[in-house]
Amino acid sequence: MQGTPLAAARENIIVTEMSTRANNTNGRRGPAALPGGWRVEARETFLLAGPIVLIQLAQIALQTTDTIMMGWLGPQDLAAGALAVTIHMTSFLFGMGILSGVAPIAAQALGARRLRDVRRTVRQGMWLAILIAIPLSTLIWFTGPVLLLFNQDPVNAAEAQGYARCAVWALLPSFGLVVLRSFVSVHSRPQSVLFVTLAGVGLNILGNYALMFGNFGFPRLGLVGAGITTSIVSWSMFLAMVVFVSLDRQFRKYALHIRFWRSDWPRFREVWRVGLPIGGAILAESSLFSTASLLVGMIGTAQLAGHTIALHCASVAFMVPLGLGQAATIRVGLAAGARDWAGVGQTGAVSFAIGLAFMMSTAILFWVIPEQLVGLFLDLRIPENAEAIGFAVSYLAIAALFQLVDGGQVVGVGCLRGLKDTRVPFICCIVGYWGIGFPAGAILAFQFDMGGVGVWTGLAVGLTVVAILAGWRFYRREHLGLVLRDAPA
Repeated sequence: MQGTPLAAARENIIVTEMSTRANNTNGRRGPAALPGGWRVEARETFLLAGPIVLIQLAQIALQTTDTIMMGWLGPQDLAAGALAVTIHMTSFLFGMGILSGVAPIAAQALGARRLRDVRRTVRQGMWLAILIAIPLSTLIWFTGPVLLLFNQDPVNAAEAQGYARCAVWALLPSFGLVVLRSFVSVHSRPQSVLFVTLAGVGLNILGNYALMFGNFGFPRLGLVGAGITTSIVSWSMFLAMVVFVSLDRQFRKYALHIRFWRSDWPRFREVWRVGLPIGGAILAESSLFSTASLLVGMIGTAQLAGHTIALHCASVAFMVPLGLGQAATIRVGLAAGARDWAGVGQTGAVSFAIGLAFMMSTAILFWVIPEQLVGLFLDLRIPENAEAIGFAVSYLAIAALFQLVDGGQVVGVGCLRGLKDTRVPFICCIVGYWGIGFPAGAILAFQFDMGGVGVWTGLAVGLTVVAILAGWRFYRREHLGLVLRDAPA
């Protein structure tokens, strides 16, 4: 559908202003300019990845504070809340993966100076966010029946549903925030999202303290209070980012709100085509961990509580390579858009090195001070917590073993996404996680009576397979036709 001549003229003026700003930066590099040299690439990767990593850590802090404060309610509430968060986070991560298609498409467009295409991509990302929120919210609404289908304790299922039906309203604004985060990050300006997320963490703690435990004159609502707070915080963060991109001098010239409802089906289909395999890959991984929680929940409440604590510790550590992977997607996308194939290789190598170095340090922490980490969630002095604490410590020992491969697989997949290579990595994830990892965990847990340790061993095996496949594919990118070997750098 074509716009009016006046609207078209308005759009051309906006794009011209954005082009002038991108190409005239007072002698500095524009956002799409790609430096050469390994040390310079490492510095640029750090500058972009640093805020993104902090954003990921702040994001997981929202869930971690929920989990810690659920633990203050008691092991029963912790187990029930963990089940609800599992379904909610699985739905969110699947949608986030689909919307992650915005980042490589926008990055390549920015690298090629096609600024109008950046705006088209962001708008259609918002369209997609609205559409996918509907079915996923429906799934979260019926958390209780879903848990009963997986033979979970009826009491846990009932308490989990109370939390889920209050937290479900957080899904749509969370998806919108993902799109806006991709938009500002491809311009190497993720600091705004970091500020908003950190403010959200503080608001989340205050809200939980008031509504979960009945402080500041509010009623004591337990898990329901945590769900209400989650929705309030998510909407607050999204609206804050909307205001920022509408007022910021650089971003407001994209005029994202003008003719927002105008259809753009070719770009919508491209975001869907690139993003759906990303969502599938993230769903394959997140559902593997979610199913692991369900398997451990079938073994016992104490093992589930220990599993929840160990999984959160591993998730916090995972945020650093995840942020690096997202930064690698953007840097590789910018290089690919500019046809800088040497830059593609440099970004991948630097990101792998940084990710592996960090995950080695977290592995050492999991081995050396597991009790202190578990003590953040459960009081080590209470005898009733001793069984769950013992399980958590044993799971952290296994988590330490797969830290390196966990970091390697997320960075490798992130580099491939920057090349818009998403379908084959999705297949690799299916094979590694569900073809190998899940069967191995189930067999070890129930056939060999290894319990939760067997489940965690299966997780380690699946992550190792995906790391090997993703690393090999990126290393062979030229021979596989993912880049053009004869293109000028």
